[in-house]
Amino acid sequence: MKKGYLVGERLQLRAVEPEDLELLYTMENDPETWDVSNFNVPYSKYVLRQYIENSQCDVFADRQLRLMIACRDSGLVVGTLDITDYNPLHARGEVGISIRREFQGQGYATEALGLLCDYAFGFLHLKQLVAHVAVDNEASLRLFSACGFVKCGVLKEWWRVGDGFKDVALMQRLR
Repeated sequence: MKKGYLVGERLQLRAVEPEDLELLYTMENDPETWDVSNFNVPYSKYVLRQYIENSQCDVFADRQLRLMIACRDSGLVVGTLDITDYNPLHARGEVGISIRREFQGQGYATEALGLLCDYAFGFLHLKQLVAHVAVDNEASLRLFSACGFVKCGVLKEWWRVGDGFKDVALMQRLR
């Protein structure tokens, strides 16, 4: 593997470790993030522990890949990054990213997503990555656009949020 696929100027992307359980529990169970994902129920520590223990950290075996976004100098985890719905036949996957609130707006998401794209296209040889982004999530739309994703469609009333529905932009980046 090319040195630096998962290592950037300030960040490194690394596998999930058992020590990440508490942080994952906090992040996954934050209801404020549920309207930007497909999750809307809390995860138990038991379920998350099972995930950590059973994940092979192999996108080919698991059909998904979760990486922790950590500062190179301190090891402090600032967020998570995922490739889900990996399809080897069509060489594509869906990207999801979550940056802890206290670290948002500091450029971590841009660097991490750039590292993931380099890894996905350069090492995994994916043809494309896609992301679903709420049309009113301007920060995420800017992030994905800055990392080479283009809006290729809008899915009307795609996500249920509260008592209503929200339109979602389909963002795509091709190798």
